Amino acid sequence: MRISSVEAITLRHSYPLDDQFEYAGGRCDGRLTTLILVRTDGDAIGIGSVYSHPGIIHIVVRDQLAPFLVGKDPTQIEDLWEQMYGLTRWYGRKGAAMSAIGGIDTALWDLRGKIAGKPVWKLLGGQTGICSAYASGLMWKDQLADLSREAINYIDQGFRHVKMRLARSETYDREALHVVRKAIGSDQGIIVDASMRYHPELAVRMGRIFADHDVFWYEEPFAPENIDAFSLLRNLTTVPLAAGENEFGLQGFRELIRMNAVDILQPDASRCGGITEVSRVGTLAHENGLRFATHTWSDAVAVIANAHVISALPNGLTVEIDRTNNPFVDKLLDPSAGITLSVIDGELSLGDSPGLGIGLNMEIVEKYRLKDPLNIPDGVYSDMMFGVGNFPKALPYIEGDS
Repeated sequence: MRISSVEAITLRHSYPLDDQFEYAGGRCDGRLTTLILVRTDGDAIGIGSVYSHPGIIHIVVRDQLAPFLVGKDPTQIEDLWEQMYGLTRWYGRKGAAMSAIGGIDTALWDLRGKIAGKPVWKLLGGQTGICSAYASGLMWKDQLADLSREAINYIDQGFRHVKMRLARSETYDREALHVVRKAIGSDQGIIVDASMRYHPELAVRMGRIFADHDVFWYEEPFAPENIDAFSLLRNLTTVPLAAGENEFGLQGFRELIRMNAVDILQPDASRCGGITEVSRVGTLAHENGLRFATHTWSDAVAVIANAHVISALPNGLTVEIDRTNNPFVDKLLDPSAGITLSVIDGELSLGDSPGLGIGLNMEIVEKYRLKDPLNIPDGVYSDMMFGVGNFPKALPYIEGDS
């Protein structure tokens, strides 16, 4: 069996006004993601996805990686990964090229499982195919009562941990956390994301507040380049620190470990080299006594890919499920063709179907397909901004206002 084609398909959604949300990155009015389909001469199809600049992804896949892969054995994943990395090293290593490799790698793992007749989690050495999953939402709200209702709704949906976005102001952050903790009670977990906007003194102050509210983990108070600040804060807070969604390969995570910067690593198969690299990161974390909890902010394919790794490794903690009315999370998977993102009592079951165990809802794929990924309409697509008026301001750390 040989690879016959590699296709990148970008999906774009424009939020209706009522679904738009505001957080430290601005006002999000749309979403983007890119699917990767790897086909073989035996008519098998592997599915992956990429969360990065769609235009760059299409150029890397179309002009370099796809021509290289056609004719290759799709089951030789590790060798193909190293060769793709070598091909793109001179301009890649981090960023879009690494993410493109990751989307292809995930599709190859899907194919390997389908060819072997086994789920990916079992190929990775897992025992159960079950992992914890948390609800990721709770964006900035002008009315804190809305946060309460949203958090309670996630618990009613079966989640046992929720993530909330902070870094609006010190007063807001304190009050919002208090309201959510009161709403869901002490038995449910709260994760806080400071979106890289705290200055060191504020980070320490808020760390004490987070400890008082029994926060499950404290995510990205600083930009990834400010690794020394992470190291210092880790010695000054009892709440586990988490980071890594903005790392794109093993070397970045190795540095986080070397600097004793975090307690929890957050790789993402759709950004960080696919299932192969996320597995390497998880193994490295385990060797150093750390946990890992995958980041996912793109689509259901990435959630499932990450979940296979989390469920397979002994230090896998939980997976992130976007709850911001993202159709690429809520509607992309075809329930008649495989598993969906159904969470029961805080757990996601991956089942025993071969590969990733999923099928795409092709009506959704065609509905949201972007014809020209090199010409993206202006908008704020969460982390990706297009159009001069939408470029983010240089954000200083928010100052304490209490």
